[in-house]
Amino acid sequence: MFRAPRAIYAAHAGALLGHRFLLLRHRGRRTGNLHATVLEVLSWDPASHEAVVISGFGRRAQWLRNVLAAGAAEIEIGRERWPAAVRPLGPAEGAAVLADYERRNRLALPLLRRVLSRLAGVRYDGTESARRAVAARLPLVAFTPDRHPAG
Repeated sequence: MFRAPRAIYAAHAGALLGHRFLLLRHRGRRTGNLHATVLEVLSWDPASHEAVVISGFGRRAQWLRNVLAAGAAEIEIGRERWPAAVRPLGPAEGAAVLADYERRNRLALPLLRRVLSRLAGVRYDGTESARRAVAARLPLVAFTPDRHPAG
């Protein structure tokens, strides 16, 4: 089930996923090799084309370390593909994204809270302080179209 979005992107059918998932293409910070990672989108702003994702493995996630080191990536989301600028969110902004995600996914709240508690190593009960604690431990990152890509 967790590999399904990757298979959909591999079949060049990412548009079927809409703006719920994105395909992140990034270069290894040491090897320079191209990598691709599918991430769930917690927040999508159609006006600015900003997609916010969370690093479920915290700061040690390779994709996160790679995009923060390079400062750039390529995003495929919906029917779009663009070079992306990367912006880490602070705990307050991350907490706001989590609160909005919870409001939009009320039926999944029990599972969401269990998963975030386990990944972050803190009891996540949906309070503002718990959201900030999770956002501090599991970084949230925003991707927007890079208006001036290097190259």
